[in-house]
Amino acid sequence: MPPAADARTLLVLTLHGYGSNPEEMLRLSAMALGEDVIIASLRGPNQHYLGGRPGPNRDTGYNWGTVAHSEQNIALHHEIVGTISGELRERFGIPARRMVLMGFSQPVGLNYRFIGTHPGAAGGVIALCGGVPKDWEEDKYGAVDAPILHIARSQDEFFPEAVARGFPDRLRAHASNVEFHMLPGEHRFPSKATPTIRGFLEKIRKS
Repeated sequence: MPPAADARTLLVLTLHGYGSNPEEMLRLSAMALGEDVIIASLRGPNQHYLGGRPGPNRDTGYNWGTVAHSEQNIALHHEIVGTISGELRERFGIPARRMVLMGFSQPVGLNYRFIGTHPGAAGGVIALCGGVPKDWEEDKYGAVDAPILHIARSQDEFFPEAVARGFPDRLRAHASNVEFHMLPGEHRFPSKATPTIRGFLEKIRKS
């Protein structure tokens, strides 16, 4: 967090991908977002041993759930994001319009579901190497005025370029302000997207 919060300070909730952890996501997010924002890195509610087998020397990864219990996982994600964002906004005096929801990979779709269910809960969404929910076009989601920045990768092994290029049009079924970029590379945190991300944050500050 910066030394002091003022009327331009943004609060960014950043969510890690499957198998990662909040410490790593905080490091990557801080490099991309800069030093003039408050960053809260959330940990996925589920843990698992990396490599698939338990053991005393196995590293632990965290995740946001599986398709086997999708409704419960969505509800838990909404509860976590809603509770933590509310606590931090009250603590630092940050209005919803200056709160940004950011995710890499797995939580991207969950974040879209959150903002579609609670359209006024955030002032912006940053989506990195993730997908749009399959049910996004349904009427259960509301109109989203908060700007969205979606960054995809051309060699993404989980979200192929041909599929990802359809995301902007799909998002506009409910979102009125969508910015989309396709960057070269595989399914990795897009470190070269830093200027784009910071430019997006500046637009939110001026809105």
